Amino acid sequence: MRGPKPPMINLTDTEREGLNALTRRRTLSQQIALRAHIVLDAADGHNNCEIARRRHISLDMVRLWRERWIGLQAVSLKDLSLEDRLADVPRSGRPARITAEQVCRMVALACEAPSCSGRPISQWTGREIADEMIRREIVSDISPRHASRLVKKTI
Repeated sequence: MRGPKPPMINLTDTEREGLNALTRRRTLSQQIALRAHIVLDAADGHNNCEIARRRHISLDMVRLWRERWIGLQAVSLKDLSLEDRLADVPRSGRPARITAEQVCRMVALACEAPSCSGRPISQWTGREIADEMIRREIVSDISPRHASRLVKKTI
């Protein structure tokens, strides 16, 4: 028993050429290349099952990228490039609590000698940096481990 036909994808010549160029690029991630192949196969008239079998992927993945492409086709290529159309959407998550300015102030603090802050130590530790950041009201709360990670990442 056959199911409903999936919606057709009609590609402009520019989109088709761009997708073909993407699939041939050597520096492109495999995920983007696979998604480009899915869109090209769908535009060639293949149904979701054929594409899934041909590409050795799940039917849900084919459906997702067919629908996502159709949803983004109304946006011009000037506003959203082909590669951006095939990229993952940003995931939700907790926003950063420490701003870039606070990180800069923390790095400046880490570059100071601890004796300038009245600390009887020769080198900063995570605990000492965290305590000093709270004392100077750079942040209201930070763990010593997180302070150490931020300093290590930026220096």
